[in-house]
Amino acid sequence: MVNKHFKLTARVSSSNPQAVKPVLQRLVTKGSVKEAEGDFLVEADMVGGSPKELNRTFLSELRRAEKKTRLRAEWASDNGTTHRFFDYVLKKTIKR
Repeated sequence: MVNKHFKLTARVSSSNPQAVKPVLQRLVTKGSVKEAEGDFLVEADMVGGSPKELNRTFLSELRRAEKKTRLRAEWASDNGTTHRFFDYVLKKTIKR
């Protein structure tokens, strides 16, 4: 499968932020992780086969650190399509 570039914009919330923060910092190599009102705001550039695959991998890593972690994520591709996820579930696809 061909790897594509995606821009991730996400809000991560967890019952144990101290356990999740180092995992986020490890996963986000090109971008930023900021704390806001008990949540983490993530902006990153990532490469993968599909937004579904990237989202699943990202959330699975976070949940290994803390099971009660929630992810609201938008994965924007270079072709202008945005995929919105809540946890593992695709909620909306927007094509521009």
